[in-house]
Amino acid sequence: MHDKSFGNRMFDFVNHAILLLIALACLIPFINVIASSFATTEEVIAKDFILFPTTFSLGAYEYIFSTPTIFKSMTVSILVTAVGTFVSMVLTAFMAYSLSRKYLYGRSAINFLVVFTMLFSGGMIPTYLVVKSLGLINSYWSLILPIAINAFNLIIMRNFFSAIPDSLEESAKVDGCNDLMIFFKIMLPLSLPSIATISLFYAVAYWNQYTNAILYLTDSTKWPIQVLLRQIVIVSSGMQADSAAVDVIPPAQTVKMAVITVATLPMLIVYPFLQKYFVKGALVGSVKA
Repeated sequence: MHDKSFGNRMFDFVNHAILLLIALACLIPFINVIASSFATTEEVIAKDFILFPTTFSLGAYEYIFSTPTIFKSMTVSILVTAVGTFVSMVLTAFMAYSLSRKYLYGRSAINFLVVFTMLFSGGMIPTYLVVKSLGLINSYWSLILPIAINAFNLIIMRNFFSAIPDSLEESAKVDGCNDLMIFFKIMLPLSLPSIATISLFYAVAYWNQYTNAILYLTDSTKWPIQVLLRQIVIVSSGMQADSAAVDVIPPAQTVKMAVITVATLPMLIVYPFLQKYFVKGALVGSVKA
């Protein structure tokens, strides 16, 4: 192979430098949060930015794990994320497979309605009225059912199913397979990259949601970790909030940083196991329209 020209080497250098700066811009704020969580409250208040704490302290984490409030919220978030991701994947996979079949009656109209929901929605108040009429207020299902199917994720999975050759389905039908057997024995095993990618999308959405919890959960003991984090931030800032629900005495800057770290870690732990499927699933599902 020929050596790269000077122009190509300069392009690689500039490209790597820009990507490195972007990576640092994303990484440094997170390092600041982690470092602040291990610093003392006085140091966090005195310094605007911390990359390494002068005085190492575990006080914030000792407080977090000494109160049952954090564990309750983490448990709620984990359960909602697990159940919600499973429900969403089941509904999305079934609907995406159905819409990928060209012989489905009314397929074009249903696809149009799916895309239409990406542009227009009923809004907060109509959605609240629907949730209330279904008796889901103060129920964990109010955090799952309103967002059970995401139109963007549905389209990606539909395109992934559409990319699978029709000859496989025809061969399976010749061998006596019905639609359910084809779906479970052929389509799903071939769609593992797409399933892993969409599952990660749904899991992050369920884990990070707090708007629905604020709207639909009236009992503070049912709050997920993100709502509890919001309350801690408000209380730590000296603003009015339900301080009895979070049990934090302001200023609790280190506690705030520690809760952010704890709330972020589960997604960081899960992502490496799905990373090898992530790019493949997202690209293959988005290429064919």
